[in-house]
Amino acid sequence: MSDPDWWRGAVFYQIYPRSFMDLNGDGVGDLPGITDRLEHIANLGIDAIWISPFFKSPMADFGYDVSDYRCVDPMFGTNEDFDILLSRAHDLGLKVIVDLVLSHTSTEHPWFIESRLSANNRKADWYVWADAKPDGSPPNNWQSVFSGDAWTFDTKRGQYYLHNFLREQPDLNFHNPAVQDQVLSECRYWLERGVDGFRLDVCNFYFHDKELRDNPPRHHDETISTGVQFEKPYPYIMQRHIHDKSQPENLEFLGRLRKLMDEYPDKMTLGEIGDDDPYKLSVEYTKGDDYLNTTYNTHFIAGTDSKILTKEMIQEPVEFLQNYSKEVWPSWAFGNHDVVRPVTRWGKSIKDKDAFAKLLMKMLLCLRGTIFIYQGEELGLSEAHIRFEDIQDPWGKALWPEWQGRDGCRTPIPWQADLPQAGFSESHKTWLPIPHEHVIRAVNTQETDPHSVLNTTREFIAWRKQHPALIKGSIDFFETNNPFVLGFVRQADTEKMRCLFNLSEQKQSCDGFDLLPLEARIEKI
Repeated sequence: MSDPDWWRGAVFYQIYPRSFMDLNGDGVGDLPGITDRLEHIANLGIDAIWISPFFKSPMADFGYDVSDYRCVDPMFGTNEDFDILLSRAHDLGLKVIVDLVLSHTSTEHPWFIESRLSANNRKADWYVWADAKPDGSPPNNWQSVFSGDAWTFDTKRGQYYLHNFLREQPDLNFHNPAVQDQVLSECRYWLERGVDGFRLDVCNFYFHDKELRDNPPRHHDETISTGVQFEKPYPYIMQRHIHDKSQPENLEFLGRLRKLMDEYPDKMTLGEIGDDDPYKLSVEYTKGDDYLNTTYNTHFIAGTDSKILTKEMIQEPVEFLQNYSKEVWPSWAFGNHDVVRPVTRWGKSIKDKDAFAKLLMKMLLCLRGTIFIYQGEELGLSEAHIRFEDIQDPWGKALWPEWQGRDGCRTPIPWQADLPQAGFSESHKTWLPIPHEHVIRAVNTQETDPHSVLNTTREFIAWRKQHPALIKGSIDFFETNNPFVLGFVRQADTEKMRCLFNLSEQKQSCDGFDLLPLEARIEKI
């Protein structure tokens, strides 16, 4: 039967197309490759998949710079390949949401090519253009997330254009109603093709301050609006981002989007938010039935450096959000295509990486919210070390050697340990190298081990489905009187589940329980 709330408590699997499976042998993953391996995902017990961008793009930011929203990039296949993927996923009981990047396009998009021609053409104000200051400097002090000014001077038009990310990613001007109408039309195109919803990239970046006022400085004790943090000074996180994003007009547009989504039954929206106060914004963007269904928060995935996992790191974000509203339905992930893999980020000092990966998976799956597993987490993959000559990520090239960028979490999935390129591709070289420590964790190797991270994940997801409290129940943390033990209770109707997690590699005691190293204990009470 139809269930408009199917996404509440669902388990999603994020697919990064370049690195999932290459079926045409060019060293880069593709849509037919995803279709070929959908059974792996279905066998995990996953409810839905989120596919990162596969639209036509010059790939300056690997698909997050779109040049045609309605066309699959030839690197990944064809529109018909997507239709086949979607049909196969639905046959396997998997919902499919696609990643829409609406805040900006590529400089190679026809809209931008026309816009930059002059200040009086049909699309002249489809992007954010502004005159230089009298001294030739940019219109204001806004900084790009990817380092440097958020403005680039275009000699053809004789003005600066805004780009919150790469200069190849100019920002659309959502203050123009025609732009809003057009991007909603792009959404409708994919809804008509049958997708089950959208993951909306940086959905709080759609609008900017019309007056282009400078951002004020950020004081040292104020929150940081990006999931990536650096020990050294970094211009973007030195500002309070009150004018370049998260503008009040954004809510009205999200309302328009929701009305479009409501024309199609059982569709959902997942918004990615990066803001100085993301908790407050999450509540604002999901309140009632007028805006987004849920938002994707980055609190568990922030940082480039290794940290020891503490119970406060898990408890505080969940409670902070609930302090704003217990009605809001959150979405949580420990990893994605932009951040250091959690086994490395939190477990550098942990010796038993398999046990740690299993603990993280169980803990994530027990949180209240919609859960997102990033490809490879079911294998316990660690962050790959990328040599400078192999780095593909433009952010990594800009920040090396302080940070290698996002490539370490984007390396191809190892499918079969005894095949070249671990069965990912028949090419002699893949777009990113596959490290040996990943090859030995290949799917076929873990399939035969009943205690592997892969089989533990399958079994736990199947067990979770039997307990309504873990899917849609409330969550209440309790004091364990032990700094290494996280404890909370999930409850739905008459079912009540106590969840205890020993975050250390030493035996711990809590309320009369003895917990083995890295043990997760979830039971009815």
